[in-house]
Amino acid sequence: MLAFLSLSLFCLSFALSIQASSKLSPLILHERRSHIPSRWLLARKHDASAVLRLRFGLKQSNIHKLEDYLYDISDPTSSNFGKHWTPAEVAKTFAPSVETVRVVYEWLTENGIPSESLKISASKSWIEVNTTVEEAEKLIHSDYHVYRHEFGQEQVACNEYYLPEHVAPHVDIVTPSVHFDAAIRPKPMTRDTALMKSDITVVNTTYPGVGHCDTQISLDCLRALYNFHYSPSKSSLNSFAIVEYTPQTFNQSDMDLFFTNYSIPELVGRPPFQVSIDGGYQQTFNQSFDYVGEPHLDLQYGMGLVTSKLNVTLYQVGDAVNPNTSFNNFLDALDGSYCTYEGGDDPTTDAIYPDRQTGGYDGPPACGTAKPAAVISTSYGYNEADLTSFYATRQCNEYAKLGLMGVTVLYSSGDSGVAGNGQQCLNDDGTQSANGTRFNPSFPASCPFVTSVGATQIVAGNSVSDPEVAASRVTAGGVFYSGGGFSNVFGIPDYQKDVVATYLENFETINFTSAAYNSSGNSRGFPDVAVNGAAYVVAADGEFILEWGTSASSPTMGSILAMINDARIAVGKGTIGFINPMIYSASFRTAFNDVTSGSNPGCGTEGFTCSSGWDPITGLGTPNFEKLKELWLALP
Repeated sequence: MLAFLSLSLFCLSFALSIQASSKLSPLILHERRSHIPSRWLLARKHDASAVLRLRFGLKQSNIHKLEDYLYDISDPTSSNFGKHWTPAEVAKTFAPSVETVRVVYEWLTENGIPSESLKISASKSWIEVNTTVEEAEKLIHSDYHVYRHEFGQEQVACNEYYLPEHVAPHVDIVTPSVHFDAAIRPKPMTRDTALMKSDITVVNTTYPGVGHCDTQISLDCLRALYNFHYSPSKSSLNSFAIVEYTPQTFNQSDMDLFFTNYSIPELVGRPPFQVSIDGGYQQTFNQSFDYVGEPHLDLQYGMGLVTSKLNVTLYQVGDAVNPNTSFNNFLDALDGSYCTYEGGDDPTTDAIYPDRQTGGYDGPPACGTAKPAAVISTSYGYNEADLTSFYATRQCNEYAKLGLMGVTVLYSSGDSGVAGNGQQCLNDDGTQSANGTRFNPSFPASCPFVTSVGATQIVAGNSVSDPEVAASRVTAGGVFYSGGGFSNVFGIPDYQKDVVATYLENFETINFTSAAYNSSGNSRGFPDVAVNGAAYVVAADGEFILEWGTSASSPTMGSILAMINDARIAVGKGTIGFINPMIYSASFRTAFNDVTSGSNPGCGTEGFTCSSGWDPITGLGTPNFEKLKELWLALP
């Protein structure tokens, strides 16, 4: 459980500074939800005598400087380039101020909350009190109702709430309140892979070398495409990790089949280095493609590309029964301060441990239990519209903090073009449906503090020496287009302003208007880069099959960046950390192969089109390892 202190005891450390002074200030709207989320219905007014665990997420110090801090160590022109922070420095810099704690404390006690009933987290990031619904409604001037999902789950929420004007600047969030937008899924997140069970292509012959890369991608194809021929020498000082969410799991016999076929005997019988988070484990109750396809794609190529000299870390997250295991649960394990940052995890969206379900993980939540790898690749994602902007922003800020600590975070950009996972598009009221007309950006790919990876492919009949195009595939089993577009939540980062402006100036819509997407020119565009994501040969369920998706692109890019870290470490330099300001600089753009053909249809449109330079389908293009390595080696 999270660590708590009695707030009254905490306040003794500065009790003399607290005077009982009634502060009368007008109420202001703090948060409002515009609509009831999809598949939820209003069930009833909540019982006035029911007990709520009311939590107040406190405003973090210096959070407005977060982006500046990150750019200061990530911009190659900065004198502080590469001077990464320690976790302790990060926690200290962003901890709430004593003034924030004092103001919220005074407000609560002045409104009849006994000081002895208030608790504060050990990090001083949030205040909690158990109160009745009636008391909570009076305190934040709201009405609590019970909502029921079509799957049967119930949720306590309100439509809006108010805080005194002098208190509001010190509070980021109140829970429970308006935050229950995340859709319930049978899996924690949607896999970014377009391959469906009815659409599996079984490979009878796997081709070594690069003679058939237009129909079957192999390790050799990727090395040839991206000039990626490198053997690591400083593996003991380097790290590369891939994230999976139980029950998605690998099967060692399939791993051995892959590495035997591609003549890498050193990896036969050798699993990745597994770090269990919140009960994560290799389940054996189902080893069909639906459960092993994603991990096998990620691990077979991630491990194969960095060779046996670097032991890839597998972060296996969550037990097999909790459907809400989330990115936040994973981030808690990497950074203990995140467990309580800005109110902590959201029980309506994130898994809460101990999990008392049969077969659930009944241990304490993982907080700071896993060391962050230097490069982390994840091929899972939400739609931005699944989440509140607060939830997405809170998580995005944590990726920035990891960047401060020298971690490179990669996310696949999605497989549905300009549509969201499940081919969901936005309606005018912000809800999602298959027949919506507005583009639906993915998350975390749209976070400006991660590197988002799109997908390309080789045109049929072409070779690895020919230019690639944006990935696309349409079959009876589904469609696959490289995800990309413009965020509806995050503003445009400085490193991207010129390339986005250039693209929008030259882009002409064909069968949709600017109302279909955030065309302001002031929002984050994604992806940042692209890597082949078509027809990867994967061993799964005892046979070789082909897989498509940006799920393939992200771990491949991660492998390339991990080897660049190795080259830097070999000459006594640090890891590359947050790479976006570098790769968007004029010199680094020349190290990417520009992709100028293709589009990413969705939402009843042809989507965006590729162009010279950056575009919201393939980003800056595909990497040239040798050019990137030399550029990074030239930096401090």
